[in-house]
Amino acid sequence: MVENSDKSSKRAHRHRSRQLVVQFLYMWDATGDDDWENLLDDFFEIYVKEARADYAFTDELIAGFFEHHDAIDELIESHTQNWAFNRIGRTDLAILRLAVYELFYRKDIPPIVSINEAIDLSKEFSGPEAKRFINGILDRIKEKVNRPLRDPEVQ
Repeated sequence: MVENSDKSSKRAHRHRSRQLVVQFLYMWDATGDDDWENLLDDFFEIYVKEARADYAFTDELIAGFFEHHDAIDELIESHTQNWAFNRIGRTDLAILRLAVYELFYRKDIPPIVSINEAIDLSKEFSGPEAKRFINGILDRIKEKVNRPLRDPEVQ
């Protein structure tokens, strides 16, 4: 029973981290600030009530996204159908960016988890059509993922 509680707690903490990533990526996109590291410091200081030290996973996801930002955006843009990249709403784009980063660069996270989290985040942060839009793009992108959808890659 304790093991299930630990898993549930870890899952909830990771979901909270992903919520923060989406909020930060939205803010970064809206401000156009190239100095994302200072913006992240400000974000935690002003908006996040919990201690930043508790959110190493958030920092990992954000730093990883910025390391691969151009490739991630190119991947998203190449998989949108009948929709211009610059017309994707900031919230939906933040969710897609996080999911695509996890799908391609976080081998420790099963792809199906990243996709399900993206859909959950779209329900929380975006409009009713976002779930289908995000799921459609991720469904096309997941075909490029060269690993099992339900298992993390053993390192």
